[in-house]
Amino acid sequence: MNEDHPMNDYVEGDPEDWVRIISVDGFTFLCKRKVANMSETIKNSLDEAGGFSEAGTRTYKSQERGIVVQKMIEYMSFKAHYSNVGPKEEIPVNEMMDRLPLEILLELMLAADYQEL
Repeated sequence: MNEDHPMNDYVEGDPEDWVRIISVDGFTFLCKRKVANMSETIKNSLDEAGGFSEAGTRTYKSQERGIVVQKMIEYMSFKAHYSNVGPKEEIPVNEMMDRLPLEILLELMLAADYQEL
């Protein structure tokens, strides 16, 4: 199923609030723009002022495998969720760390560095 379907078929609410991230091995992820903007690289690619084609299609093509993209999106969701937490609130960092498979940790760190996470 490699057909490119409009995002309007899959999302609720305003389609402008959603972006599509495609891994190098063909997995497609839909996530909120607020979550995707946690990555400076993705944010800059999707910014219409930058003139990149990704901005028009709201689709970012990652050079990472699907499992790495999935974990990056999980982290970006975690970061977006806790971005407005006050200094006295406890952030459950260990909960996020427990969800990272050791087999992909190095690959994930390199991808996070490239994505400016």
